[in-house]
Amino acid sequence: MVADKAYSSRGFRAYLRRRGIACTIPEKNDQQRHRHNRGRHGGRPPAFDRHIYRRRNVVERSFNQLKGFRGIATRYDKTATSYETAVSLASFLLWARSV
Repeated sequence: MVADKAYSSRGFRAYLRRRGIACTIPEKNDQQRHRHNRGRHGGRPPAFDRHIYRRRNVVERSFNQLKGFRGIATRYDKTATSYETAVSLASFLLWARSV
C-alpha cells in the first residue's frame, strides 16, 4: 500500500502490520522529531521506499484525469457494473488521446 503523510500514524501502521500489508508511507516531520527526541527509546524509523512513492504520482494524476469526465466524478450510474464500464471507457479514451 502506498499512502501520503495523512496515514502515517503509529496506529495505522500497526493495523497494516497486523494484517501483513507492506506499506510505503512518508513520516511526518513532527513524528520524526518526536522519535529523535526520545533517543534510543524512540525506535527506528519506518521503512520508506522513495522510488515506489514517486510512482504514486502517476496513479494520482490518472484519477484526476478520470474525474474530468462528469459522469465519473459525480457517479450518475446506479449499478456498479455500469459505473465500472464508464470508468473503463473513459480510461480507453484517455489512453487513445495520449497515443
